[in-house]
Amino acid sequence: MIKVLHCVSNMDRAGIETMLMNYYRNINKDEIQFYFLCNKKKPGAYDEEIKRLGGKIFHSPGLNPLKAIEYHKVVKNIIKENNIDIVHVHNGAFGLQALIAAKAAGVNVRISHAHGTKIDRNFKLPLKLIYKTQLKKYANQYWGCGIEAIEYYYGKKNVENNNYYLLTNAIDENKFKYNEKIREKIRKELKIEKDEYLVGHIGRFMSQKNHTFLIDIFKELVQKNNKFKLVLVGDGELQEEIKNKVNELNINNNIIFTGNIPNTNEFYQAMDLFILPSLFEGLPVVGIEAQASGLNCLFSNTISKEVDITGNIEYLSLNDSAITWANKIKELSNKDRNKITNEIRQNNYSIESEAKKLENKYRELLNK
Repeated sequence: MIKVLHCVSNMDRAGIETMLMNYYRNINKDEIQFYFLCNKKKPGAYDEEIKRLGGKIFHSPGLNPLKAIEYHKVVKNIIKENNIDIVHVHNGAFGLQALIAAKAAGVNVRISHAHGTKIDRNFKLPLKLIYKTQLKKYANQYWGCGIEAIEYYYGKKNVENNNYYLLTNAIDENKFKYNEKIREKIRKELKIEKDEYLVGHIGRFMSQKNHTFLIDIFKELVQKNNKFKLVLVGDGELQEEIKNKVNELNINNNIIFTGNIPNTNEFYQAMDLFILPSLFEGLPVVGIEAQASGLNCLFSNTISKEVDITGNIEYLSLNDSAITWANKIKELSNKDRNKITNEIRQNNYSIESEAKKLENKYRELLNK
């Protein structure tokens, strides 16, 4: 059996983790097993499912550079005690620490996986930029969710030389196919009237997702038409700050906070438009999910054009005003959501086929 150690933040419902679970559910677990190294101590929403599927969850001391020596010791012990064959790292620049430990432990397949096209600007930025320059020294496989993310982390030369592997953020398209009955059920739960227009956003409350600007957009929108409502799915460190802003702007009746929920696929059905004004992204899995449900989408132009596989996405600049974004929302109307399309499968985003490709890729790397 091939044992793969995925290094993550923790196994909660977020883009990277959801993508990993999509693959994990669909691989042949008699031949390949996933283990997860989490850098946060808190329990994750997927923990129990991982255990049911035969996986293991380990916790590191965290990615604090001051704990680097302790971190390396813990990771090396996990690798050796569990006979790990492949270390697959999803922590961006900070993934360097796991890669160093994996190399020291003698792991021959060390994958650095790019999920973003920028690094978040905070007090850790200088260290992250240094770490980023060292990734290719300790990884020997350069993977990513999209070409732009791969180029950002590993350089244009690697892309030109085809020295990378593109692993799509594949989904189970059948879960997201438009369903009128589910739409009616969720809209009833959310108390959305038939003549009301529901804009949806799914994402962690963090600076990258740009919720502050999203609320500004919605303030402009509801001033002109109170029939618009916004549902925000997810949780995170900035959630209370955003709730306070909603209160200050007095638009509480138009904004719905759901928290972290297990049935996000059903919430797409209830929406009339999906919006993502992120400061940056790699190739967001929510963008694929929204398109699979037949939604029109409005994204910031900082998000890779690679995500548009149906022609249902429009892009606006974050330099455009909140009023401009609000007007664009009013312009957009849905296409026939019942129309059956093959875009998901044709563009290699169907998990059924992509999981088989991943299995073969892991085997190929170990047999080299």
